[in-house]
Amino acid sequence: MSYVDGFVLPVPLDRMNEYKKMARKAGKIWMEYGALSYNECVADDVKPGKSTSFPQSVKLKAGETVVFSWVVYENKRSRDQIMKKIMEDPRFAIYMDPKNMPFDGKRMFFGGFKPIVEL
Repeated sequence: MSYVDGFVLPVPLDRMNEYKKMARKAGKIWMEYGALSYNECVADDVKPGKSTSFPQSVKLKAGETVVFSWVVYENKRSRDQIMKKIMEDPRFAIYMDPKNMPFDGKRMFFGGFKPIVEL
């Protein structure tokens, strides 16, 4: 069964083009190392909730939007191997520096998921 990493983060609207450029480059690195798919999506029909919501989860500020991303791998072992390579790749390392991030990395959250239904 596959394995999925999911990410949710706030991106300033005035830095969206910069974010998309970074995401394309990062996605190519993920795919080069063996990810099955790399996906980046911007909020379209996402409203603040009463208790929880995507905007609340990242403490969304005025002039920002939510980005939801996921990467699919063959399995967890493959994901761990790919992530190790990515974290060691100098092409990706530049994005890990907060000065180079076109978003607030402190408000991003992410995690690994084992699918329970795949159709």
